[in-house]
Amino acid sequence: MSQFDTQKKEKLRILIADDVQETRRNTRLMMSELNYVEVVAIASNGLQAVEMTKEHRPDIVILDINMPEMDGLTAFKHIIKAYPGTGCIIISAENDPATVKAATSIGIQEYLVKPFIIEELEAAIKHVSELLLETRKKIAKSNQVKTNHPAPTLPLEQLANEYLKEGRTDDQATQVFERLAQNPQCDIRWLETLAMMYAIRREWGKLKSLAARLEQGKNK
Repeated sequence: MSQFDTQKKEKLRILIADDVQETRRNTRLMMSELNYVEVVAIASNGLQAVEMTKEHRPDIVILDINMPEMDGLTAFKHIIKAYPGTGCIIISAENDPATVKAATSIGIQEYLVKPFIIEELEAAIKHVSELLLETRKKIAKSNQVKTNHPAPTLPLEQLANEYLKEGRTDDQATQVFERLAQNPQCDIRWLETLAMMYAIRREWGKLKSLAARLEQGKNK
């Protein structure tokens, strides 16, 4: 079991994307032998992989380099821009140094040449999961710094609106609403949304404190 999995105490969420059905099936079968991973989505092209990432939020995406609609490298550029804490393994039928270099330059951590065996796949997953743990620590630290130095209200409100539309209740979204709540004149709808998020996340202490503030606001 990887260090990342041990810390999270849950399975690594994996998305597989390849336009060849046999590769998708074989990769999925290999995954079934690893008890610390869970395949949450399977895509047949790069565009599908990007859309499925939005829905399923995998920890690691396994992308074929050449796919219709959108290639693996382009797909990962879209994914990592939206979800910086996502790991990636690129798979290809060719061991091309130029492609490996291009993949590395955009943050892809592993490159597997097809056909690969389960031992190679497992080693790649463990390596990516370890790097991912460090990446997420850095992101969390960066978010903490941003929380201590709030950004202007307008960009935060725009971001909050986007998160509200997406129904997000993850740490990043919660921090945005908490930063809005730091403003004594915060719109009550942001406070109500934050209260709902606390309830979903079962953060009862924070919810109790926020409920008192909401009650005071309604009595004014």
